[in-house]
Amino acid sequence: QVQLVESGGGLVQSGGSLRLSCAASGFTFSNYAMRWYRQAPGKEREFVASIPSTGGSTMYADSVKGRFTISRDNAKNTLYLQMNSLKPEDTAVYYCNVHMGFAVWGQGTQVTVSS
Repeated sequence: QVQLVESGGGLVQSGGSLRLSCAASGFTFSNYAMRWYRQAPGKEREFVASIPSTGGSTMYADSVKGRFTISRDNAKNTLYLQMNSLKPEDTAVYYCNVHMGFAVWGQGTQVTVSS
């Protein structure tokens, strides 16, 4: 079945870095655009970044532009999110996502940034 599994979250100090990974299975990963979203406590889930199927033009939320980089390795069926210069307001559960007529979500990975 279609499955997305995120990893790489953790606790980091403000200004630090983390790299999230999302392992995909059950579908042809290289055929689909992929996205990262996040949800902070008490807030709605929000878009973070997207990347086309072939890894071309990427898009970012204004709040992370210049600090986060989305990438993918189609040979490894894996999506990444490199997060630099982290801020406390980046604290959230981060989810990877794919749309294939319906939305598929991973279980999420917690990122906590201390001030």
